[in-house]
Amino acid sequence: MTFGIDRLLADPALRKPLEGKRVALLAHPASVTRDLTHSVDALIAAGLNVTAMFGPQHGVRGDLQDNMEESPDFTDPTYGIPVFSLYGEVRRPTGQSMGTFDVMLVDLQDLGTRIYTFITTLRYVLEAAADHNKAVWVLDRPNPVGRPVEGLTLLPGWESFVGAGPMPMRHGLTMGELGHWFIDLLKLDVEYRVIEMEGWQPDAAPGFGWPSDRVWINPSPNAPNVMMARAYPGTVMLEGTTLSEGRGTTRPLELFGAPDIDARAVVAEMHRLAPDWLAGARLRDIWFEPTFHKHVKMLCNGVQIHAEGPSYDHAAFRPWRVQALAFKAIRALYPDYDLWRDFPYEYAFGKLPIDVINGGPGLREWVDDAAATPADLNARTAPDEAAWAELRRPYLRY
Repeated sequence: MTFGIDRLLADPALRKPLEGKRVALLAHPASVTRDLTHSVDALIAAGLNVTAMFGPQHGVRGDLQDNMEESPDFTDPTYGIPVFSLYGEVRRPTGQSMGTFDVMLVDLQDLGTRIYTFITTLRYVLEAAADHNKAVWVLDRPNPVGRPVEGLTLLPGWESFVGAGPMPMRHGLTMGELGHWFIDLLKLDVEYRVIEMEGWQPDAAPGFGWPSDRVWINPSPNAPNVMMARAYPGTVMLEGTTLSEGRGTTRPLELFGAPDIDARAVVAEMHRLAPDWLAGARLRDIWFEPTFHKHVKMLCNGVQIHAEGPSYDHAAFRPWRVQALAFKAIRALYPDYDLWRDFPYEYAFGKLPIDVINGGPGLREWVDDAAATPADLNARTAPDEAAWAELRRPYLRY
């Protein structure tokens, strides 16, 4: 199959509207061509007048490990062009930075999860482009977790940098498709174009969203493989808890644990509560010791989610429910467990991180209600999922 960047480079007709234009590139380390040339190098080699670069969270270089680590602006040492951080002193492009280009090319590998902040950055870029009469082109890339939809829809008033709009946690759209949705949602008057992929088959094995003939490059430091991407719509919720999400290990966001839980008991309780929620992947109890972040240098008992191998069933795997069920099991086994962290997550003050992550308090309230059952959460979530699946239908391009 062919990604948007590769189509643009291969077809002079696609590039022709960019002739005589000042071009900016919004990119990160995974912004590469089929032969692993970084997009900025390839675009300049193709003759485009690249006058600026922009970087999302974790930076153009992808060098910052954790959340809420801000990147500075700098001058690219190879080309001498300005590199503007959209996760530093500002989250939205400034008027000064918008004056450096005519067309912005967005070439970001996403993870298909609402909380992954690259889609919020896309929204902010589109809003700024509408304000400053600039064009935005998305060079489309696969959603590596494909088309399934899962999770509660973000509620009004819960918008944040990890909540770009009223969609469920697992939205099932590409960046290019999301751009069209944002434009309609926000009623933006902006020149927008998507250089679509060719040959993307989001339901096809073995990748189910990620093509097996393309190399995986971390779009952020703790996104090391497709298995992490598959688990991430659930495991990202761990960032709002006292449990380790595996930062400081070699399999971040594929596992969870803590020094004071019995992982086998947790898995057994999950099977007791809702065995059907565990379909599609395997859970394995493990031991690990984070080298940094939560529970650093402490031996943790935990669970690894194996969204891979012959037991993986893409259609059946529901990572948001798997992780929700783990929280419910821990609450059942340890009623007074200090589960929820309390700090200004992604600069959202006065709200618990777990609620910011889920776009409302519904998930936390279900976990903490001893009488609430898995059927209750299904009843609350399934209508959101069905509504989104229908709402997104006009935006599907593949």
